[in-house]
Amino acid sequence: MNDPSLACTSLFRTSSFYAGHWQSSEKRIRVIDPASGEEIGTVPNLSGEETRKAIEFADAEQRRWAKTTGKYRAKLLRNWADLMLLHKEDLAKIMTWEQGKPLSESMGEIEYAASFLEWFGEEAKRTYGDVIPSHRQELRLLALREPVGVSAILTPWNFPSAMITRKAGPALAAGCVVIAKPSELTPFSALALAVLAQEAGFPSGAFQVLTGEPEPIANEFLESSLVRKISFTGSTRVGKILLEKAAKSVKRISLELGGNAPFVVFSDADLKEAVKGAMLSKFRNTGQTCVCANRFLVEQSVLPEFSARLVEAVSKLKVGNGFDEGVQQGPLINSLGFAKLRRHIEDARSRGGKILTGGKPHSLGGNFHEPTVITGVSEDSLCFQEETFGPLAPILGFKTEEDAVRIVNSGKTGLASYFYTTDPARIWRFSESIEAGMVSINEGLLSTEQVPFGGVKESGIGREGSRYGIEEYQELKYLCWGGQDPLADSF
Repeated sequence: MNDPSLACTSLFRTSSFYAGHWQSSEKRIRVIDPASGEEIGTVPNLSGEETRKAIEFADAEQRRWAKTTGKYRAKLLRNWADLMLLHKEDLAKIMTWEQGKPLSESMGEIEYAASFLEWFGEEAKRTYGDVIPSHRQELRLLALREPVGVSAILTPWNFPSAMITRKAGPALAAGCVVIAKPSELTPFSALALAVLAQEAGFPSGAFQVLTGEPEPIANEFLESSLVRKISFTGSTRVGKILLEKAAKSVKRISLELGGNAPFVVFSDADLKEAVKGAMLSKFRNTGQTCVCANRFLVEQSVLPEFSARLVEAVSKLKVGNGFDEGVQQGPLINSLGFAKLRRHIEDARSRGGKILTGGKPHSLGGNFHEPTVITGVSEDSLCFQEETFGPLAPILGFKTEEDAVRIVNSGKTGLASYFYTTDPARIWRFSESIEAGMVSINEGLLSTEQVPFGGVKESGIGREGSRYGIEEYQELKYLCWGGQDPLADSF
């Protein structure tokens, strides 16, 4: 295969892993390198029939896996995390090849992905229930936590390893087996994780990976009575469809959907730090993250200085193939993402926006685009109303804090939000006023395994990461135990 050299070539698999074996198929899907436009390889395009086999195999394993101890599950999850770190460079190369992000970012994602396995391995031993004080002396009341059951996870292309471990980690820790359906754009990272899961000691039915077009596989997940949990990260449009279909069988569902993150800079902010945070939030992964800053709101008095500082930083970004030395921004994932970015830029210009830097397709061609800053955009611009998912920083000035709150809360989504200020009173006031599941204050990176990740409004349902994340894969069972106090009648 014509690929970046791997120390462990067995990590690159072109078969799916389900029903206990690595299996191929006559029907295949081509996977394209977004940097070169060349084919990386093909993977099976599985149907509902193969999905049913995986579900049945998972159901048989579920009964065994649920009976294992938290300590045993913790050991396997830690093994898996250690193996990811051992093969970090190879996993990062596979990711950059199929996803396009700079190799340094891919290396960081592997560490981030492994952290979820470590964290939830530790949580597996701490999924406590409760003994509830009784209202009657002869009763003992208890609440137990039990695994939900077979869990199907559907993950996106922008973080092809971390989005899997952030879901599979808590599911497996809770005692649920997992069937993963990665994006058809980036399946090889998921398949490499399956190789390492086997090496870590997981039973073959505990973690399976199905590849192919999403609809037939997802429909089988939704229609099967054996699948008791769906977890999806992706667009709000698709999330609504899954939610509606999951309701027919009352499946547990977690949805981490689209965002439209505001990045608010007040006049008393440390502008140097604000620009630093903006660069981290906006241009990481070529702006293709659900929590990246999408709308820049800057108080009028510091708008010129902030814009100039941001332009200076953005103009220095090195664009290129993620494998090239010093590259800070790779290509967009495909031509559809590129076209959406172009549409947002042209719309902003047509509504009075002024391009301060970038604004054009990159000279490298293909899916590469210049990182762009536009000022003077209007609230009704597409880039303020929709999630761009690209390297575009649109800036709008505001006069008062009340204006900023109104603009921030005007959208239908509420995932991440960022703001910069040195006023302690404003920090509390603004944090409590804005509608978002996550608020980052004077900091551009908010994601870590210890915190609850998720949104409000149309940004989703449920939380991932933190001690709350494992609860998404647990049911509470209440026990009412009578006859425990033979002297009760004497009182």
